[in-house]
Amino acid sequence: MHVVLARRERLAQLLEQHRYLPVKELCRRLGVSEATARRDLAALVGEKKITRTYGGALHEFNDRFPSFRERQARGSKAKGKIARLALAFFEPNRTYFFDSGTTICAVAEAFRDHPVTPVTVVTSNLPVGEMLASIPGVQVFQLAGQLLHLQSTLLGETAQKSLEFWNFDTAFLSAEGMDSRGLWNSQAAIVELQRVVLRRTGRNVFCIDGSKLKRQAPHFLVGWEEVDVLLTDVSNEKLTRAGITLRQNQRDRDATTDAPQESRPSGEPEDSGDFPVHIL
Repeated sequence: MHVVLARRERLAQLLEQHRYLPVKELCRRLGVSEATARRDLAALVGEKKITRTYGGALHEFNDRFPSFRERQARGSKAKGKIARLALAFFEPNRTYFFDSGTTICAVAEAFRDHPVTPVTVVTSNLPVGEMLASIPGVQVFQLAGQLLHLQSTLLGETAQKSLEFWNFDTAFLSAEGMDSRGLWNSQAAIVELQRVVLRRTGRNVFCIDGSKLKRQAPHFLVGWEEVDVLLTDVSNEKLTRAGITLRQNQRDRDATTDAPQESRPSGEPEDSGDFPVHIL
């Protein structure tokens, strides 16, 4: 009995630390079967130590992590610049994925104002889905999954399984941290979903503002060798000082001079010229 109690205490600690972990990940970390993990989860639910969700355990994520609207208000200028640069990556008759980040929502806003059609959009981001579904020529599909209303997203094993219906030409993704090792995110469920997307996309485009530089989050997502495109307001010099080395075949281009002219929205003011696009 002591072993069981110790294991459940460890389980509760894991969920306190990570807030969300899929059942399979819990099994791996604890070295137990799914049946044992589910019994332990049920016991902790009975003790009101966790909230149980389908396919995993969500521990106060909605209540403790800043909401989507709170995060959306941060760094809006940088997000807007990144979003305008992202317009160069849209082409008609393609399928795109938008993840749950607020910078990706800014990309959707820029696309709404300067749409390229026809396209198909798949997203876990509720505001993005609602925003783009009203555009003629844009077909929007929302992932299935556990709804986190404060985060305005759908997560969990069901969301991951619903990705199996899709292959993407380009996926727009976000992260909570970037350092010399690579990219990091705040929740295991988000990382699990993004890794499925990465396996199913021809090109990944990470949209990350400078506030994430030299930061780590609880969960490692991917190394730089697996990143196709980085859109950021961080200069090459700052990236280098942070120990971030991009692949040798990268092309750094200034947003105002080398972006494809046909992709720049008409009437869009040019940026100041100090905003790099890093093509890995």
